[in-house]
Amino acid sequence: MASKDYYKVLGVDKSASEDDIKHAYRKLSKKYHPDINKAPDAEAKFKEITEAYEVLGDKKKRANYDQYGSADGPQGFGGFGGGAGADAGGQGAGFGDFSDIFNDIFGGGGRRRADPTAPRRGRDLQYQMTLTFDEAVFGTKKTIKYNREETCPTCHGTGAKPGTKPETCSNCHGSGYVTKTVNTPLGQMQTQEPCPVCGGTGKVIKDKCPTCGGTGKVEKQHSLEVTVPAGVEEGQQMHMQGQGDAGENGGPYGDLYVIFRVLQSKYFRRDGPTIYFDQPISFATAALGGEIQVKTVHGDVDLKIPAGTQTGTVFRLKGKGAPKLHGNGNGDEMVKVKVQTPKKLNSKQKVALQALAEASGDTNIDENKNFFDKMKDAFK
Repeated sequence: MASKDYYKVLGVDKSASEDDIKHAYRKLSKKYHPDINKAPDAEAKFKEITEAYEVLGDKKKRANYDQYGSADGPQGFGGFGGGAGADAGGQGAGFGDFSDIFNDIFGGGGRRRADPTAPRRGRDLQYQMTLTFDEAVFGTKKTIKYNREETCPTCHGTGAKPGTKPETCSNCHGSGYVTKTVNTPLGQMQTQEPCPVCGGTGKVIKDKCPTCGGTGKVEKQHSLEVTVPAGVEEGQQMHMQGQGDAGENGGPYGDLYVIFRVLQSKYFRRDGPTIYFDQPISFATAALGGEIQVKTVHGDVDLKIPAGTQTGTVFRLKGKGAPKLHGNGNGDEMVKVKVQTPKKLNSKQKVALQALAEASGDTNIDENKNFFDKMKDAFK
């Protein structure tokens, strides 16, 4: 006997008609569809309802279920899929496996088909948002506009003219598929194809809605305010639930994914919450030390330069970087100093540097050569 009472699952009597069973399934599937019902057990309940309908909604399977307690009929008689014939020829597979192969090739007469009238979630959309460097660091609010499919306000998604409603397709009886016989080298195989009358929807709209033309949806420009969190980076995205295209058959809207593009800064570079900045300093400051002002995204700050600082030295300014997107506080700013050698010297500067060179024991000084000439000589 079957382990489940499918009639009880759908909430119908054993004498229920095909229409009663179909109506019960549609009602329950819409109630427990995982895209609509977010309860923890909704998905398991939806699968159980679908399993029950696949048996009771099929005349042959229902007859087997009523007589034998199983949709497959009496068991243990060496059927094609197992039993005595399963290991014939030492291959370990019966004709059921060949049927699966032909189902894959010709469309799958035995495959499970989704109910075309069941609610279906709308498509997800993408939107690229361009941010300035500062907007990405500190966050911002922006109103975006984009086109999406929305539920038709005239027919409320049915696709039918107000005062009318879609009818069940008489060609496929609402299943959305029709059975065809295909000749193969192994004989005739039955396959399923989308119904040519209803296009696989399972319903026919005789009087179409004048606003949407029978689609149940219209394309409109949609406005949305997006709060960009502080600390976002290039290529990251934000998930906006329910802001995509409208669903089918009363299904929920899809989602919108906002992808961020961040413009470069004139002064800073960034890697996560860490910001990098190149700071030029004079030769005198590098040699003698001193205090300078350094740019940060939070404003200028003072930085002490020790005497004898070499070009390429990196200083860390704690907490002066970008906010941490998934944490507390800010990153740091890394300041790399570059010592600037003067291109032109006045007479006092020359005298001072010559005195420095002599004090340092450097006698290779040519007073008639400028900085670039000396660099050329060095590379020769």
